[in-house]
Amino acid sequence: MNSHIFPRHSKISLPTAERGEGCFIYDTLGKSYLDASGGAAVSCLGHAHPTVIKALHAQLDRLTYAHTSFFTSDPAERIAERLCALAPEGLDRVYLVSGGSEAIEAALKLARQYFTEVGEPDRCKIIAREQSYHGNTLGALAAGGNQWRRQQFSPLLIDTHHIPPCYAYRGKTEGESDFDYGQRIANELENKILELGPRSVMAFIAEPVVGATAGAVPAVEGYFKRIRDICDRHGVLLILDEVMCGMGRTGHLFACEHDDITPDILCIAKGLGAGYQPIGAMMCSKKIYDSIERGSGFFQHGHTYLGHPMAAAAANAVLDVLVEQNLLSDVTPKGEYLQNALSLKFGQHPHVGDIRGRGLFRAVELVENRQEKTPFDPAQGVAKRLKQVAQKNGLLCYPMSGTIDGKHGDHILLAPPFIISETEMDLLIDKLSKSLDEVLGELVPPSQGG
Repeated sequence: MNSHIFPRHSKISLPTAERGEGCFIYDTLGKSYLDASGGAAVSCLGHAHPTVIKALHAQLDRLTYAHTSFFTSDPAERIAERLCALAPEGLDRVYLVSGGSEAIEAALKLARQYFTEVGEPDRCKIIAREQSYHGNTLGALAAGGNQWRRQQFSPLLIDTHHIPPCYAYRGKTEGESDFDYGQRIANELENKILELGPRSVMAFIAEPVVGATAGAVPAVEGYFKRIRDICDRHGVLLILDEVMCGMGRTGHLFACEHDDITPDILCIAKGLGAGYQPIGAMMCSKKIYDSIERGSGFFQHGHTYLGHPMAAAAANAVLDVLVEQNLLSDVTPKGEYLQNALSLKFGQHPHVGDIRGRGLFRAVELVENRQEKTPFDPAQGVAKRLKQVAQKNGLLCYPMSGTIDGKHGDHILLAPPFIISETEMDLLIDKLSKSLDEVLGELVPPSQGG
């Protein structure tokens, strides 16, 4: 086919998706693919969910677009009200955008404007974590710690500051408890704030469960409690990026519920629209909103498709399924089933170092040497090859390289739809095992492969 599409990769020829149903996507040749990553942890309800399709048809007949400088709309008002009612206490306002990067950009700009409104204009510095990812627009990319994505654009990025991630598999020392490790690594934030000057720091941004860059890495218990305390002590805003791990993916509608904390600003996307419409949201505390309302009264930011009625209608339908139809209650038990199945199949595999995650957000970290946790040589391209082989075998998963430091390490991210059955999870394991054996068989001599 002579295509005029500008693809993600010009040297790879992709099949054409024709339809989706449940946990599967079908191409124009009739081949089926088990969508074990939900695209990029997006399709939490699977494909062709009747509740969402019905809602979109109904909204299409009423109103498709109204610019937010002229109007609000019922779908937008309704999703904002519902999100605030369901969110951790204190989050009071919703700014609807079209995706995760937009939500992060809005959060960073709001944090800056908040401090100008309250008379602390010197606060402009952002602290984030290494091996994080917050989006591909320039502000979000600057905040993120994904070195591979940042590298060629670094001259265009604003200065940001990074501390080590909470990554127990790699960072915990011998004899150190999870809790002590978490407190030690959280204290890196206070060290960085003191180094930069407390009155210069405006925000710390982090993913409650790290997504694609490091592969479903959850913080240890107590880590985010300590982070919240440090931010409060120094007047720093806490921004949580739940673009990938939120909206039920880790077992709670909001991932930070697991850690029993409330951020000042929270960003969601992906699962909010479940792939049926592009939508994201930036939520903030009443304190932050009131500072704008009492001051200039105008958030100096905006996009054409803010609060899009069709997108908001999709998000309302997704919440209907997750909350009203109680699909959310399936995520934790299904996640435990998947974790157990992965552990049973790969727990003693000589090239699997760690199996981790929360809810239906899981990852398998691959290593050349299990005992030493030695990663494969990046030149071998394990993640890239695995993605290709898995798709050939009818499995869509999300392998990534650079797990450890942006260059070394490989993992496989799994984020299947919440509707996935145990039979389909067993199929996922079988296809993943077959694909992994095929890739490693090409790379690892039989004497090392076990």
